[in-house]
Amino acid sequence: MPDASATLPMFPLNAVLFPGVSVPLRVFEDRYTAMVDHLLQIPDPADRVFGTVAIREGYEVGDHGAQSLYRVGVRVQLVEAEPDPDGGFDVMVVGLDRIRLDRLDATGPFPVGEVSERPEPQVAVPVELLDRARATFTAFRAALVGLRSDPYSGTLPRDPEYLSWTLAACAPLPLHERQTLLEAEDAGERLALVNEMLREELRAMNVVPSLPATEVARTRWSPN
Repeated sequence: MPDASATLPMFPLNAVLFPGVSVPLRVFEDRYTAMVDHLLQIPDPADRVFGTVAIREGYEVGDHGAQSLYRVGVRVQLVEAEPDPDGGFDVMVVGLDRIRLDRLDATGPFPVGEVSERPEPQVAVPVELLDRARATFTAFRAALVGLRSDPYSGTLPRDPEYLSWTLAACAPLPLHERQTLLEAEDAGERLALVNEMLREELRAMNVVPSLPATEVARTRWSPN
């Protein structure tokens, strides 16, 4: 866990990442390749961490990017980095825990943020909600057959918190809805939200069966 007011390198994305989930990223912009170079010089791989927050849709980062960023994001660990001939990197990161971005300093070679903890409360989640969320996600996966690849493979987690993060990460929802899931107070609230969001997607797909409704609202993701 970061301290109450920790400082982290920051990598804003046109995407929402989640704790416990591994994600590949393509890094090519100078300031972010500088960030990866910096992290790779840290001897202990466990300390190669940075923060990420999502960029609000309809904005560009630019010099005033801090004004267009969501404040709740994720602390992630750099677990793999493969350099490219053009000077970029293909990296793999894993989400660790939630953070809140309190201030962003973009004057250095890469952005640095002052962040505070955003811990996940431990709550008892009703079994009925767990079963309902699993069933809705299973129905959504079945509805996608023939339209796009399956968003998940394997057996869904039994732990409520990990299940909530898994469903949030795998559900192909618009960015603002994924951000809502990230900011949910606890696993129970998140599971109830993702269940309702996926039910809405299923209803929309029944009206326009040739395309998941989420594709209409999504914008192209360019990591940097």
